[in-house]
Amino acid sequence: MIRVWLAIAGLGGLASVAAGALAAHLAGEPRAAELLRTGAVYGMVHAAALIAVIALAQGCEPRRGAAAVAGWSFAAGIVLFSGSLFALAGSEARWLGWVTPFGGVALLLGWAALAVLAFRRR
Repeated sequence: MIRVWLAIAGLGGLASVAAGALAAHLAGEPRAAELLRTGAVYGMVHAAALIAVIALAQGCEPRRGAAAVAGWSFAAGIVLFSGSLFALAGSEARWLGWVTPFGGVALLLGWAALAVLAFRRR
């Protein structure tokens, strides 16, 4: 579980930096550049959040359940949300736009799971 999350955080961060750099060079394609920028920002923020969740998941037993939900949700959200935006920027496959909201819901679920951690006893 932890290794998968760390791999997704690392690859998500890598893809976010690459997408942000590519977006800076797409002056002639503003829609693709905006998709890349949005995916890059969300991917990077959630890669960092996923690393924080890894630290939380190492803690006390009562916290692990919500931390696991947050971790898997952030991991899925990075792949589905940012990944679909990156793919949309580089292709004509508009059906990929249907994937993006599922990634957004996963990211929201991850943040909600983190909020639950605040109310858990140690």
